[in-house]
Amino acid sequence: MTTGGFSSKRLTRVRDVLERHVDAGYVPGAVAVVARRGEVHIEATGTLAFEGEGSRAPMAADTICRTGSMTKPIVAACAMTLVEDCTLRLDDPVDALLPELADMTVLADPVGSLEDTVPANRPITLRDLLTFTFGTGIVAAEPGTIPIADALNALQGDEPPQWSADEWIRRLGKLPLVYQPGERWMYHTAANVTGVLISRATGRPFGAALRERICEPLGMKDTGFSVPAENISRLATAYQPDDATGEIVIEDGPDGYWSRPPTFEDGGGGIVSTASDYLAFASALLGGGTHHGTRVLSRPSVTLMTTDHLTPAQKAVSGFKPGYFDDIGWGFGMSVRTQRAHQGPWPVSYPPLASVGSYGWPGIYGTGWYNDPAEDMTTLLMIQRAPAPPGLPILFDFWTAAYQAIDD
Repeated sequence: MTTGGFSSKRLTRVRDVLERHVDAGYVPGAVAVVARRGEVHIEATGTLAFEGEGSRAPMAADTICRTGSMTKPIVAACAMTLVEDCTLRLDDPVDALLPELADMTVLADPVGSLEDTVPANRPITLRDLLTFTFGTGIVAAEPGTIPIADALNALQGDEPPQWSADEWIRRLGKLPLVYQPGERWMYHTAANVTGVLISRATGRPFGAALRERICEPLGMKDTGFSVPAENISRLATAYQPDDATGEIVIEDGPDGYWSRPPTFEDGGGGIVSTASDYLAFASALLGGGTHHGTRVLSRPSVTLMTTDHLTPAQKAVSGFKPGYFDDIGWGFGMSVRTQRAHQGPWPVSYPPLASVGSYGWPGIYGTGWYNDPAEDMTTLLMIQRAPAPPGLPILFDFWTAAYQAIDD
């Protein structure tokens, strides 16, 4: 039997994959969404936690999960609503709203002294922020080996920043950029900056602006930067391997970081959401900015967001490893598949069978979302185990099972 372009028999493999990993003790529970041509299939198995009350609560479409870097596409979409109402312009300098980032300096040597700098060649723009090319981001290095890496790690830390947004952007502006604006792609920090920009452009707290412009119109009632007390029983526990023993331990529990409003609303990875909520966002993008008759973005804006904006020169010097951008590019806050490949680029996973033009992004807790416009298809997985892929083969198995179910 075929439904929504899927073989109903083959769709059972999606559940089989989830159950296999849950039964093996990899995660306590998982929720997966496979949607195509208007038909939505949701599979949930296991529980919210290995222990305590959560061990008796089944995973479901309304289970609240930490989305990690799946926050970034939502932030980019919110920024585009401000472009559409002419509050912001993509290629205007952000100096007026972010004076802390005006007249920036740039390291003369990316691994050298923080005092050895040159002036930035030009101002930073919103387009730079959305394409992650504004000049700074995560610098992978052993502590004490690269000064700017140590400085940026001190700013970001292992947890979301503990300062106010104004204090965070002030501290960032005191540091030199690692590279000239527009020179190369650098991960993560641009999304934090975009959140501060949205707050100042709207005159509202970032979370409130996100709620008003994206979440409320799309009915994403469980999406935000913290979980209200009345919903905390639906928050799944997050796990990670212990560095010393390899045993799975709690990374963040129901009474942890997301149980209270944060000091800094982290646009790089601070949002919690549910499979149902995130599907509404994914469906809006796949529908050209509209979901269930509600338009949050124009079709041209969605096309712009989901188009590769990196130049060959930028790709040649960017990525998590050499050749990272051979098969993918970067739109606004998310990756875009530029050619079909047999496997996702390490260390961030991508559906191995995804069509050219597919777009989306995973998160550090093992969540993963992609839209495949050529197949009119959305795939979404919600689990709560860090770190991000490739340490989570469940993602690859889920995507493989989803794509093999396509029937026509």
